[in-house]
Amino acid sequence: MPEQPSQDRVVVAHTAGSSTEAMVIRALLESSGISSPGSASSDPFPLNEVPEGTHGVEIYVLESRAEEARRIIAEYLQSGASLEEAEE
Repeated sequence: MPEQPSQDRVVVAHTAGSSTEAMVIRALLESSGISSPGSASSDPFPLNEVPEGTHGVEIYVLESRAEEARRIIAEYLQSGASLEEAEE
């Protein structure tokens, strides 16, 4: 019997500043077992970066996993800031 689709809503867990940051965060979430829809682009001519004036790249997760995803993202961003400060 096929698995029933989740009735859980998809919500924005984070808005990344660039497509590269979004790919890294999605991979981080996926490695923690949190699915993030939209990680594969179907655009045949994707932009390298988000154009100026846009709101960034939204990272989606199921609502039931949103709190955990936000915690993982916050820890990742905090560790990145700490590494940048140490390099200076």
